[in-house]
Amino acid sequence: MDNLNLYLAVNNQLETERLRLRPVTLADAEDMFEYASREDNTYYVFNTHRTLADTQFSIANYFMMNPLGKYGIELKGEKKLIGTIDLRVDMKKGKAEIGYILNQAYSKKGYATEAAEKLLAFAFETLELEKVVTSCDSRNTPSEAVMKRLGMQKEGLSRHHEIWKNGEWIDMLFYSILKDDYFSQK
Repeated sequence: MDNLNLYLAVNNQLETERLRLRPVTLADAEDMFEYASREDNTYYVFNTHRTLADTQFSIANYFMMNPLGKYGIELKGEKKLIGTIDLRVDMKKGKAEIGYILNQAYSKKGYATEAAEKLLAFAFETLELEKVVTSCDSRNTPSEAVMKRLGMQKEGLSRHHEIWKNGEWIDMLFYSILKDDYFSQK
């Protein structure tokens, strides 16, 4: 893979049956604020947004400043942003990390799994990576369930991995899937 950025730019929009993975823009601020302003939705991922301006700041400084590999999860039928997912690629190591968040109002419908499956296909079939990893707070059982549905294997638990909100220590779960595992599941 000679030019990762070119591959990410050419594939900045991906589609599944129900979803469109596409760049996040400031026009998505209200949809993102809908879930980013709820602590029960953001607790394990990032600090809760208190104002719409917080969300606009996040979009401009995270999603728009370096957009490659970062996708909004848009529900096609509603043309509504219901979450985000990103693929952080390290070509030198032949691997990538997936991270995601979904508006809880749209949970338990398979959207996070569907979006992540599309990025796994891109990672293994287009980028020809060897491994895709992800992690979550050990208490974030919905996120861990997505990892398992993707066919990922638990690599380990890092106890007291870092200090999180309110000075509490969190334990992190680490999961991965190898290229061979991915293709054997297809």
